[in-house]
Amino acid sequence: KARLVSKDGRCNIEFGNVEQSRFVFLIDIWTTILDLRWRYKMTIFISAFLGSWFLFGLLWYGVAYIHKDLPEFNPSINHTPCVENINGLTSAFLFSLETQVTIGYGFRCVTEQCATAIFLLIFQSILGVIINSFMCGAILAKISRSKNRAKTITFSKNAVISKRGGKLCLLIRVANLRKSLLIGSHIYGKLLKTTITPEGETIILDQVNIEFVVDAGNENLFFISPLTIYHIIDKNSPFFHMAAETILQQDFELVVFLDGTVEATSATCQVRTSYIPEEVLWGYRFAPIVSKTKEGKYRVDFQNFSK
Repeated sequence: KARLVSKDGRCNIEFGNVEQSRFVFLIDIWTTILDLRWRYKMTIFISAFLGSWFLFGLLWYGVAYIHKDLPEFNPSINHTPCVENINGLTSAFLFSLETQVTIGYGFRCVTEQCATAIFLLIFQSILGVIINSFMCGAILAKISRSKNRAKTITFSKNAVISKRGGKLCLLIRVANLRKSLLIGSHIYGKLLKTTITPEGETIILDQVNIEFVVDAGNENLFFISPLTIYHIIDKNSPFFHMAAETILQQDFELVVFLDGTVEATSATCQVRTSYIPEEVLWGYRFAPIVSKTKEGKYRVDFQNFSK
């Protein structure tokens, strides 16, 4: 069944006939690079370095060619080249690589003979620092993105509807697989369904707010162990007119969000999942998963997490 949000939080939506030019994505090049898949990012990473090395290798070869430093010009013994020991395109490429990554083997070096060579050396050094900073920063930012932290937050495969505290509730279980906390966590939901307004307008993916709470409130959760969040089905709830016999005939998608701040990096992250009618079990409860060992420690059995 088509769903807007997959179980792992990816959004299933496609943009068509966008009139705005794709040039706007190049203006925000940093976000564009971060959003690329790893295979495209590594292709750009390798191409940026190889391309700059080869381009400046051609320029260094051009300097040597214009100054007649190459062996085919038979320079005299007293001839001082712009760059020592550049004998062809290969050696020019190697000098370009050594200059940009600051290896400096000492065999090839710039002399004071040519102002053009000195300017080219300065320009390549500055440009090399910019490329290094941008590409290495993009790789580091990609690795440390908070969305990777979200992968260690998991929701139960199914939601259940049962009594809790004497009230009919929709319950979902969520767990943090790391011992590091999410600070200022907040849980909420959106019910997506197709509605028809009194004017006869059909609204696809109409959003209805779903309030989720835990016993200690839905703000600043102490998210050290799995939590069971619940939505009270009262007269204000969109689930109020549903029943065990009719819920499978309903057409809706319940999207659940958890926002929080990563303790280690102070970056905010969001975890998403969704439930369709077939994944909402009426009249069930979640099996207990937290127990206490003989040593006095609390043990979480994730084998029963979605049971």
